[in-house]
Amino acid sequence: MAAMRKILVIEDETAINDLICMNLEIAGYLPVPFFDGEEFSRHLSEEDGYDLALLDIMLPGKDGFALLEELTAHGIPVIYLTAKGDLPSKVKGLKSGAEDYIVKPFEMLELLVRVDNVLKRHRKVEEEEIRIKDVTIHAAKRLVLKGGREVSLQPMEFDCLMAFWNCRNRVMTRDQILNLLWGVDFAGESRTVDVHVANLRKKLDFSDVIITVPRVGYRMEASE
Repeated sequence: MAAMRKILVIEDETAINDLICMNLEIAGYLPVPFFDGEEFSRHLSEEDGYDLALLDIMLPGKDGFALLEELTAHGIPVIYLTAKGDLPSKVKGLKSGAEDYIVKPFEMLELLVRVDNVLKRHRKVEEEEIRIKDVTIHAAKRLVLKGGREVSLQPMEFDCLMAFWNCRNRVMTRDQILNLLWGVDFAGESRTVDVHVANLRKKLDFSDVIITVPRVGYRMEASE
């Protein structure tokens, strides 16, 4: 089993910090919370074995822009989570080296997918064998085996499968799945999701794995 990835959550609002940490734990990460920029800066000088930082900009002590330079110097990629949605702040954050810039309020499912994407870009996600019943998923190779034989999935079917896995045991609405796979500007019908789910169920025999939640959406039932 791959080691748990350690993710810094540097956010001074306790409720938001706690919520992010809780969801990261559910998704299989090890969150490490901090609430003060100066306190974190002192900590970083002693320990830097982290895979990613989720960083607010407006912090007591040192702000997020000041901390970004310290984090990147230690090779820790950064995703900004901030209420500063103005264009100059976005440009400054991204040009300074942040991997992503997410404006509050945000969907937690979207955050988890963006976290996964950044970790993959930095090769922090080890080649992982995901096993569900007799199905084996090799995430990095985008390879799916059932009973040892390769199953041909369309690119979007595979992405849909991984979205379910990343948010396993949690209910996902059709709109949330659409936003994760196609982006918030996707103009298609939510029934597009139903087509991909039907294909996954048929190809992988997942009728009892991807469960329909009436009038809401779907949930993948899978053990850790």
